[in-house]
Amino acid sequence: MIVHSSPLPDEPLSSRPVSGFVLERAGELADKEAVIDGPGEWSLTFGQLEQAVYSLAGGLAADGFQRGDVVALIAPNSPWYPVVFHAVAVAGGAVTTVNPTYGAEEIAFQLTDSQARRVFAAGGFAAQTREAMDQAGVAGDLVVIDSDSPTEGVPMQSLMGDPIAQVDVDPHDDVVVLPYSSGTTGLPKGVMLTHANLVNNIEQCASSVASQASDVVLAVLPFFHIYGMQVVMNDQLHHGATLVTMPRFDLAQALSLIERHQVTRFFAVPPIVLALAKHPAVADFDLSSLRQVLSGAAPLGAEVAEEASARIGCEVVQGYGMTELSPISHATPPGNYKPGSVGLTAANSEIRIVDPNSGQDLPAGPEGELWIRGPQVMKGYLNNPEATAETIDPDGWLHTGDIARVDDDGHVYVVDRLKELIKVKGFQVAPAELEALLVDHPQITDAAVVGRTDDESGEVPLAFVVAVADSGLDEEAVKAFVASHVATYKHLGEVRFAEAIPKSASGKILRRELRELIGG
Repeated sequence: MIVHSSPLPDEPLSSRPVSGFVLERAGELADKEAVIDGPGEWSLTFGQLEQAVYSLAGGLAADGFQRGDVVALIAPNSPWYPVVFHAVAVAGGAVTTVNPTYGAEEIAFQLTDSQARRVFAAGGFAAQTREAMDQAGVAGDLVVIDSDSPTEGVPMQSLMGDPIAQVDVDPHDDVVVLPYSSGTTGLPKGVMLTHANLVNNIEQCASSVASQASDVVLAVLPFFHIYGMQVVMNDQLHHGATLVTMPRFDLAQALSLIERHQVTRFFAVPPIVLALAKHPAVADFDLSSLRQVLSGAAPLGAEVAEEASARIGCEVVQGYGMTELSPISHATPPGNYKPGSVGLTAANSEIRIVDPNSGQDLPAGPEGELWIRGPQVMKGYLNNPEATAETIDPDGWLHTGDIARVDDDGHVYVVDRLKELIKVKGFQVAPAELEALLVDHPQITDAAVVGRTDDESGEVPLAFVVAVADSGLDEEAVKAFVASHVATYKHLGEVRFAEAIPKSASGKILRRELRELIGG
């Protein structure tokens, strides 16, 4: 067995309930703004946030909420989101975070699968949430988090009660959050993450994510997704940083908020970095306060990262993780950027690079499936022991399904998904490589590549391309551009032009939808 341990020194880990850990500086920073509502320009200080969390926890307990009960939270980012999240945790329960753009049937599936007992939602999403509750048979009132007189349900303020102390929990066994996987490769699965998973992952990343109390962080990544939930919401609040929330991404509004609030860190996904590199609106704003942009959730081409970095004048780096990893397994410490790298393995973690065909461990250099072991590995998939056993082996190694390599300095490079590799005449073609090349074309704003069945080659790469308006770009020009940069077996077999590339809320390309367009 060849194990590649983290080159970073181990961090001291603790076994604590997550809310006391995240809010441990609230008393010290009581008068400092913790969460600012970007569009609305209202905020909660750390003192107000802590008071609201423990008061809502007391109200839940007085209303009969029990340890282990599940609350569904259906809302965009706002200062109320961490209030509900941590109140449930203090009351001994678990939150299942739901994408607020889901339709009623999708919400009902998650309510049923997670066995949610209570439902909290933002007022703008109350109607479909109430419909979903009826479909799922969830009794009781819908709690509306952002209105004193909701048309559906009851206001959250009516649940506020006398503050309570943290309900006794087992940090290593009690599940505190049930996010659902993105469904890019199958039906969504509830991911069971414990208090210790969340706390330990924040502690593991102290040196690599390197959060600071002086930071002002633009919080546009959705808190219902593990990246926004942990790396943006929990990690930053734990370190005393200020969050500026956005309910949805709008480039002009994001740039305006960076300028107005002197944002220092921007956690992003590749489509946002691509906009920072190419969109003309970027030139209209002062972004000099930014010290770092960290991209995650999907592969980012080195050329795009460097173009964005040069344009906005700060470091643009990558990280890597999964919902099942709470989420970070790799991040780039300040000053350790390498083109194309997702960074160093997080402290207190080990990785293996395993040949997917032979099952043999690989040394630094060759590409294979990335396996990870550490305190951030999930407890398992809810109600799905078979999928859990397929993902985590008996020795605790989580099989990511991602193809990667590690260099001699410990930097890891994620090439692509194991199941997304395109096989052309026996050669493996990584969609991410071609996508990074395509978006480097001055007349292409976004692209996605999938495999299309071909009688002669087995498969050929098919590119979906979003072109600049009135560019005059055609299929042959795109094919010729790619052919001038890559080996013959990587040439595009077909190009289709699209208005947009379908993506999940975290920025991952929904290849399943693209495959459906071409019939499999």
